[in-house]
Parts: sequence; C-alpha cells; structure tokens
Amino acid sequence: MTAGMGQPQKRLRLRVLGALAVAASWSVIVAGVAQPAVAADMQSKQWYLGAMQAEEMWKVTTGEGIKVAVIDTGVSLDTPSLKGQVLKGLDATGAKGDEHDDYTGHGTTMAELIAGTGAGGGLRGLAPGVKIIPMRITDTEFQNENSVNATDAEDAIRAAADSDAQIISMSFSSDFSGAKERAAVKYAQSKGKLFFAGVGNNAKGTNREQFPAAYPQVVGVSSADRNGKVAEYSTNGSSVDIAAPGNDIPRWCDKALQSYCDGDGGTSSATAIASASAALVWSAHPDWTANQVLNVLFDTASRDWKKGDRSAYLGHGLIRPAMNILKGKGDPGDPDISPLTEERTGGSPASSAPSEPAASQQPAQDEKTGEADETVAAGESGASDGGAPIGLILGGIAVVAALGGVVFAVVRRRGAA
Repeated sequence: MTAGMGQPQKRLRLRVLGALAVAASWSVIVAGVAQPAVAADMQSKQWYLGAMQAEEMWKVTTGEGIKVAVIDTGVSLDTPSLKGQVLKGLDATGAKGDEHDDYTGHGTTMAELIAGTGAGGGLRGLAPGVKIIPMRITDTEFQNENSVNATDAEDAIRAAADSDAQIISMSFSSDFSGAKERAAVKYAQSKGKLFFAGVGNNAKGTNREQFPAAYPQVVGVSSADRNGKVAEYSTNGSSVDIAAPGNDIPRWCDKALQSYCDGDGGTSSATAIASASAALVWSAHPDWTANQVLNVLFDTASRDWKKGDRSAYLGHGLIRPAMNILKGKGDPGDPDISPLTEERTGGSPASSAPSEPAASQQPAQDEKTGEADETVAAGESGASDGGAPIGLILGGIAVVAALGGVVFAVVRRRGAA
C-alpha cells in the first residue's frame, strides 16, 4: 500500500477522459456545535456537512435501515462516535487480530465519515443512522510485516456481497487487476450491491487507473475541494463516475485513536461520503434497487455539461443527495439496468450500442498526451427547480472551464485511496 493524503492509499480506478472538468462551489458555512472543545473543533472542520444540507436531510432520514460494508484496515468498536454503529464483519487478512482491530486508523475514519454519531467529539457521519459491517484487508506495509492472506481483497468483496450490506465502500486502491477480483466485483453486482471505490490520489504522478474503482461495475469516486474544484491530486480519467468532498477532511491520526489530525482525506474520504450519500437516498426509498439509487445520484449531480456525458475529473458531477431527499428530484430509471454498464444486472445488454464519450470529449488513449487544466466548476444558473443552487451547493457558482484530454495506462499498488 502506498500512503496518500495523510493516510495509506487504497484501491482505485479510471474511465473515459472528458474534455470538460467542472464543479460548483459548496458552501463552507457549518452550523456551530455546542459540544466539548475537541468536538466543536473537529466537527466545525467538517465543512461539507453544511454545504450538503446534512441537518436538513437528517430531518427526513439519517440512513436508517441501511448497512454499509467498509472494506479497509478494520473498524474500531471503541471510538465514542461509533458506539453501537459497528456490526460483526470479516477479517480477511489471515493475520493476528480481527475486523475490529484497525491497524492504521484509516478504516475507523471512513466508518465515522459514513455513520459517526459525533458523540464524544468524534466525527459526524453524513448518514448517522447507518450500520457498518467492517471487512479488514491488508495494505502494503501490513503485508510487509505480517504473514497474510494473498486473496484478502477478493475474499472481503465476496463476503460483503453475501452480507446484509446494501452498499460496499472501499477506500483502497491497487495498480493491479486480477481475474479473482474481477469475478468478486461481478458477484457483488449480481447480489444487488452498490459498490463505491476511490479513483486514487495520483494525478500529479502516474495518473494511472486503479482497482477496484476501474472495474465497470464499481462507482469510481474523485475528490473535490470546498470550492467545488477537483482536487489536484485526484486521479482523473475514464474511471471517474462522480465526485464528493475529499479535501480538508479530519481523520484519526494513527492506530492509537487518541486524536484527530487535519489534512486531505483524498479519494478515500470522498468514497466514504459518496457511500453515505447513497445510504441516505436508499433509506428514503427502501424499495429501490442499487441501479435506481445510482441513477438518481448521477441525475441530480451538479454539473455544467450535458446530462449523460461524463467529465474525466468529476464524472457525472458533484454528488448532491439533498436534491432527492429534500426536493424529490432525480429519475430512478429502470430498476434492472446498470447506469454504469448500460446492461441488465443479470448480464443482458440493455442496448446493442455501448455508450460513447461525448462528442465534446476526446477519446481515451493509451498514454498521457497532455497536461490537464484544473477544473473550475459551475452550477446551472437556469436550474429547473426555480433557480435553486445545484448540487450540494448552497452558495456561489464558479465558471466552467473546458479541459484538454489526458491519457493513462494501468498501474499497481495497494493503499489508501
């Protein structure tokens, strides 16, 4: 595993390059919290909760009834914010300890970003009604120090697919794709799971696609900052399906779980927040399928380009669950057709023609051909909901910039996304 954004780097992926990379500004206004100093300090740094209208959404749903399988470094039972939130899962490492022994603090951070109650000054999850099913796997450092199970990731994905979890959140990335892992991902889709993974933090380096995010059945999540701009480190390309907040996200400093640190959470944190967003929508519509939940997240994402097109930087746009939870927006579409593959989740093609990149986009290539400009994003000034800001945005709207295409190849590694 490689370290990324202040934490280990985990498994990730890429898709087609888009010439458009845009975003919208999120509001940085966060309501004050009358709690201990540590609580007020940490929770006030969770700027995205205000921007995403979390308090308003929690009046409708907190994600109750939804379980999320967190495939990571383990999830501790002992942090105040996760008391009563963590269920039995699986330790796939083959090493000492179990799924409740977090060997870096990374997995516990991801679980708190999804389902933390904020008790004791801990992080507040975007979906505090969710229950977490931890699936512990290894990162590179852990592998170097322990005798481990070589198929831990595949085993964890299959266990998550067989569990009661509706959503799988994997803030891990690897340069390698393997037949067993591909089969496990397809198995998870066949079981009706909605699978999110970070696309990686390598934009300033190799910018290569990462797995499992790069698999067609997995929702690749990129990281955006508080201005709605794609994070400079966030891997871009064909694996990006949607963007979520990832910059300036507090985290547990280390495995001691004694204090929080500042820093960028990277696409790891963005993945957790995207998973929590899906949990809120699914909780509000418990009879929907994974395809319908994802269709609505794509449909209501903040973007300044044609619906259905995808940016290489922000995918379908900035995730905005409040558009559905508070405004009833979003078309769930066909329950049996995946918006990722355009195929029936049982494998039957939905149409004979595969989806193509937008005409305004450059086709994906095998090598990097140019330096991508950063995306400044925008909201739709003429939104159909009476001018209400789009996306998670409560505030101002920036300008959209058209970007040149980039290229990439395949890579390997396993670490925090």
